[in-house]
Amino acid sequence: MEPGASGGRPIEYAAATMADPDDNKSFVDRVSRQGEEALGKIAEELIANPVINGAIARALEAREKAALAQEAAMGAFNIPSAADVERVTRRLRSLSQRLEGIEDAIDRLEERLAAVSAGSPDERLAAIEERLDEIARDLGALRESVAPSEAEVPRAQERLTVTDS
Repeated sequence: MEPGASGGRPIEYAAATMADPDDNKSFVDRVSRQGEEALGKIAEELIANPVINGAIARALEAREKAALAQEAAMGAFNIPSAADVERVTRRLRSLSQRLEGIEDAIDRLEERLAAVSAGSPDERLAAIEERLDEIARDLGALRESVAPSEAEVPRAQERLTVTDS
């Protein structure tokens, strides 16, 4: 056996291990799967352990107390906390959206005013007069439908007598 490029191993062995990459993948997959299973078992045992579970709970409580103390200290120095900055940021976004809505409404109003003022004063006056005539016709038709002018007066209402009381 001659030493080859595989660091003293026979050439046949090195060629055999490099020839089948699927075996390497399956080996790596198998080792990876076994490692994941082992880590999962360790994590389950740690979570089930009351000492570890209590330590985690105490650490989380300490973290909460530290955050409250930090916020109180920052408030004493009049320094905004991360929650304060987040609140201001949300409020600023809300105001920005409202402002954009107002700007859009103003743009639409400007467009309408530009369309109305595009004509000459005589054209606008003629349009107003035409609209007033339409309204007068509509009112006349409404009056006729409510109280017709040429309807006969009922006989009982022809000669009403009014007496002084």
